[in-house]
Amino acid sequence: MDSSGVVRVAASQGTQAASFDIEAVFCAQFARIARVVARVVRDYARAEELAVEAFVKLMRQPKLHSAEANVEAWLYRTAIRLALDELRRRNRRTRFEQWLKFTKPAPAPSPEDLHAANQEQECVRQVLSALPTRQAELLLLRNQEFSYSEMAAAMNIHPASIGQLLARAQRSFRKEYLRRYGEQ
Repeated sequence: MDSSGVVRVAASQGTQAASFDIEAVFCAQFARIARVVARVVRDYARAEELAVEAFVKLMRQPKLHSAEANVEAWLYRTAIRLALDELRRRNRRTRFEQWLKFTKPAPAPSPEDLHAANQEQECVRQVLSALPTRQAELLLLRNQEFSYSEMAAAMNIHPASIGQLLARAQRSFRKEYLRRYGEQ
């Protein structure tokens, strides 16, 4: 027995070789290791599972089954590492679930929604066809997220004029849309 009351090695009856008494170590250390892990993972049930996992790893480490091995230190270190791995796993899972929430395909639109969208597109097309060609082109280029300099190059207009011409086109579009369809 060491100073903490843990039996490290139990002598086998009738043999010179010592065998490791995992049961004695488990009984002496399990509750403490589970509490330490619970402080890290903040879930006592999961902490108990991780503590058991640490003991399973101990059973699979024959080099620790000797009298010289500091089993308690190894168990604490292993349990803390398992707890930290659990936290990392939770964080990854949370990030992945958040990412998945944003990448879920949108639900299929209803027939009513499709019909309304088609009607709106037709209204916009009719208003654009009623505008002067230059204004309609400016609005379409802006809708395609062209920059002012790209719009100027495409339409052969001085870049300093684009802002004012685009504002006029937007006013004309709004005026024509309201004249035809009113506030919808």
